[in-house]
Amino acid sequence: MRLAFEKWQGTGNDFILVDDRFGSFPAHDIGLVRRLCDRHFGIGSDGLILLQAPRETGMDFHMEFFNPDASKSFCGNGSRCAFAAWSALHGRVDRARFSAIDGAHEGAWHGEDVAVTLGYVPFVSQNDDHDFIHNGSPHEVVRVPDVDAVEIMVDGPKRAHHERRGPGGTNVNYMRVADGVVHMRTFERGVEAETLSCGTGVVAAALSAMNRQEARSPARVSTRGGQLIVEAERADREGWGKIRLIGPAVRVFTGSIEI
Repeated sequence: MRLAFEKWQGTGNDFILVDDRFGSFPAHDIGLVRRLCDRHFGIGSDGLILLQAPRETGMDFHMEFFNPDASKSFCGNGSRCAFAAWSALHGRVDRARFSAIDGAHEGAWHGEDVAVTLGYVPFVSQNDDHDFIHNGSPHEVVRVPDVDAVEIMVDGPKRAHHERRGPGGTNVNYMRVADGVVHMRTFERGVEAETLSCGTGVVAAALSAMNRQEARSPARVSTRGGQLIVEAERADREGWGKIRLIGPAVRVFTGSIEI
């Protein structure tokens, strides 16, 4: 069987996208997902996205996201690429509602960029030098004096899989705010490496900075793969709502592979 796919990237966060509206992809095959994401023996990516038929009334499609280790989560940059790919399948649709593992989202064109909504974030756990935020994916946000100096492949795995984070672990984001811009790097669980960008990590870092009154909405966030914008409003005493992640989503190439 030959599998047709597209390769997309959002600020360097790269994904395999498969048009699975007819449900023919063997999503139960964990080994296949891992093999496709493998950068040496497969296509190579930070995750695999299936564009599937809507599962709920009022939705235009469902996004099923797999990390390279075949675990599932919500993905911010992946959802922006998913909307752009779905829009392209229909001749550039302006906006769409879609479901993911964490619930409903909306994607829309924002000029040549793509904006996606995230759900309400009820609580930001604040500590002296780090915060913990769950926005569809779990994130530890660590404040450091110099993000470029972090030995991310040494410190990242220790924090991501510390016993306090439970069996699923967490993503780890290292950040510093300078002149109102959030600068950050991310160690992603499931990828088990640094990625050039992480959409939900960008949102977590921005909310952390807003929560500490270090930045305002719309917040600019600089990653190694490029810059994104995060919009959010204080919904109540502790929570944040009306969250949007805005940035580029680019189709890199199309292809097919024997599976």
